[in-house]
Amino acid sequence: MEKKDVFTKILAIIGTILMWFPILTPIVLSAASFIGERVFRFDYLMPAELFPSALLGGGLLLWASLRARSRRGLIGWGLAIAVGMLFGGQALAVVTGMASGETEPTAWLMALILVPIGIYALALVAVGVGGVLLARDLFKHPAQ
Repeated sequence: MEKKDVFTKILAIIGTILMWFPILTPIVLSAASFIGERVFRFDYLMPAELFPSALLGGGLLLWASLRARSRRGLIGWGLAIAVGMLFGGQALAVVTGMASGETEPTAWLMALILVPIGIYALALVAVGVGGVLLARDLFKHPAQ
C-alpha cells in the first residue's frame, strides 16, 4: 500500500535538499567568487567532500521512495552507483599511488581517478532528479 502521508513528504523534501547540496554548493561558491573577486574558482572535488550530506539525503529519499512505492529504481540504483564510484575512485587513487603522492600524476592516471568522481557527481544529479520527481508524485492530487 502506498504511503503518501506527511512523514513521507517530509522525508522526500529533506532528502532532495540534502542530495542537491553537494552539487549546488560548488556552483554557488564559484559564482560568488567570480562576482566578488572576478576570479573563476571551481572545486570539482567538493561533491565528494560533501558525501555525508549526499548519503544522508539518499538514504532519506530511498526510505521515502520505498514508502511511496515510487521512483525506487532511479533513486536506489543512482545511490548505489554514486557510492560505488566514490569508493572505487578512492580505491584506484590508493592502488595507483596517487593518493600518497608516490606516483607522478600523468594524464591517464588523472583520468582514471577523475572519471569515477565525475560519474559520482552525475549519479548524485540523477538521484536529485529522482527526489524532485518523487516529491512531485507525492504532492500530485489524484485525478477525479
